[in-house]
Amino acid sequence: MSCASTLFGQEFSKEEIEQTRKTNGLLTMEIEVGTLCNFACRYCYVGDGIVAKPLETTCELTLPEIHDVIAQAQALGCRKIILLGGEPMLYDFTLGLCEWIRSRGMGVELFTNGTNMTEPAAQKLFALGVHVVLKWHSSNAETQNWLSGVHDAHSIIHEAYRHLRAAGYPGAQAKLALSTVISRQNIEELPALWCWMREIGIEPYFEMITPQGRAVENSGDISPTVEAVQRLFGLIQKLDAEKFGRVWDSQPPLVGNSCLRHSFSCLINAKGDVMPCVGVQISTGNIRKQSLQKILQDSEVIEDLRNHKQTIQGACGQCEKADFCYGCRGAAYQMTGNYLGSDPLCWRNQNGEDCACLPMNAEGLLPHQLPTRMVAKLKVVSERAATVTAHIAPDNPHCKDGRLTEAAHLELMAQAAATLQGFRTRVRPDGKPQKGMLIGARDLEIKAPIFVGDDLEVSVHKETRLGAFGILRAEVRKGGVCVSSVELKTWHEE
Repeated sequence: MSCASTLFGQEFSKEEIEQTRKTNGLLTMEIEVGTLCNFACRYCYVGDGIVAKPLETTCELTLPEIHDVIAQAQALGCRKIILLGGEPMLYDFTLGLCEWIRSRGMGVELFTNGTNMTEPAAQKLFALGVHVVLKWHSSNAETQNWLSGVHDAHSIIHEAYRHLRAAGYPGAQAKLALSTVISRQNIEELPALWCWMREIGIEPYFEMITPQGRAVENSGDISPTVEAVQRLFGLIQKLDAEKFGRVWDSQPPLVGNSCLRHSFSCLINAKGDVMPCVGVQISTGNIRKQSLQKILQDSEVIEDLRNHKQTIQGACGQCEKADFCYGCRGAAYQMTGNYLGSDPLCWRNQNGEDCACLPMNAEGLLPHQLPTRMVAKLKVVSERAATVTAHIAPDNPHCKDGRLTEAAHLELMAQAAATLQGFRTRVRPDGKPQKGMLIGARDLEIKAPIFVGDDLEVSVHKETRLGAFGILRAEVRKGGVCVSSVELKTWHEE
């Protein structure tokens, strides 16, 4: 018997996920209803502050905007909406939003810390068939309060739990899961907690801490060692098979589950930015400026993640489990700067193997060789954009009298564009770099000279793409000051 959790796409067939991937569709979508929160969890992906101030929420999505983007997602095939915060139950409209989503025939998963989970609220959610994921890190009040950053977290959570159980949770149509982060403070009690959840029909949702936001600030206090996490996964894997007949592979970041959400899901944050997930904080567009369909179709970041079998770099890309596991993309991005890099927190990546960190040497990312190659390192990659560093060496053939020729400004920016494309196609079955060429340029503006010995930064942004063709804006900076810019037209083989 295999684990059949309703969380993170396990209710969808491989064929459904593959079709969704190919058509730029969705099966689920996560949405932050707002950033207000009354907890200050020490592992949270947001930064400091306990409760967001009203002034800080004025630019957040309105309820009509939330309705609109959910309708757009449904048109793309989405079947389930996952409501996140902040704390969703701090918003008066959340129960009505759940009812509206269910009236459209879509599933709802609500992540909550239990605040405002009154008896009537729990009854309504159960009647609607909403799956509830309740924060529960420890059965020990002191541990729970400390991890949650507030003195009354344990009482809030337990009161919510009592109301949810009294309402009928867990039921066949309204499941209950308990969300638990793996920390130094609770790791010893987690096997017993897992068994207790299984015995009463609750879905355990145990996850590794993603190193971002407050988790980075508190990493020395809360993050267990990789070895300790591996032992925990192995112990629970054995218990689940022996006691409950649940057989699964042990892999990060979720105990008893896999996270390949990027093949069929995305996140809409409270300001309308479309992101791969809460860990990969790269905005691929904003729903106030473009349709969700357009954003998903045009995003190279989402395209790369949906083609993970061909794009994941470093040790994860070479792993024997690469067909159905790519570690935690959030951990990879937060720790390496590379959304396609390997997960440094996976126990299979602890042998000093390449995790594809940024900055990354440009050698091998573009076909140019020294001394013609001016780009030294790929520094930052985001949505259809990159920043590279460059050094003008004395033997550079593009220099005359110690100064870079005007035509070489264009060459430098073209190399930066080639580096971005080379990054995206770094993992190729034949091991050969992708072919491409500069097919045009306009509006070249040179504001200041570049000399031998200069260290530079070059930024490129692909403003438009049509198949293999792209139009990019590029800029060279020296000491933070723009010295040249141009619009490039490029072609790369598909």
